[in-house]
Amino acid sequence: MPETSIFYSAAPYHIISYGVLLGTTTFQSFVGGIVAFKTLPRPQFATLQQATFPIYFAMQTALPVALALTFPAERTAIGTNPASMAGVLLPENRLHVFTPLVTMLVSGLMNMAYLGPATTKCMRERKHQETKDGKKSYDPPPHSEEMQALNKRFQTLHGTSSLVNLMSWVAMVWYGFYLGQRIA
Repeated sequence: MPETSIFYSAAPYHIISYGVLLGTTTFQSFVGGIVAFKTLPRPQFATLQQATFPIYFAMQTALPVALALTFPAERTAIGTNPASMAGVLLPENRLHVFTPLVTMLVSGLMNMAYLGPATTKCMRERKHQETKDGKKSYDPPPHSEEMQALNKRFQTLHGTSSLVNLMSWVAMVWYGFYLGQRIA
């Protein structure tokens, strides 16, 4: 009896989605963003990040959903555990599947829906304040009270977004160990 084509299996789509998510997050967080910050003048760096982050955060939100929907069935000694959301929601999968997937989804959603747009808005407000003050937000102090408040708000938003992104990355690595265990 001929086997069903691998193209009809959720497993390769699951692995590809995971690889794209982990690879994109690792590169953006630890390579691309750092190199761009060190290489580009601040205005060009800000323009690049404003164009990149909405796409990046959308991927970080959509790919955990794709992972849940393509979660492959698991053959056990006594049968087969279900695939897709039913498999994700199994009690034995709550810690190593459901928790990291939800962490990734919520992190991406927080950055896409709130932290990213709020940070971009704050950057625009700082740019406007720079025009008023005749001084860049990153120039040495002293700064106007308005710029000090905007710089503090930006640091808080950016730091929170970075921490949320790091939590997502940790969840991705955690989930990767689970996937590795399944194929070992």
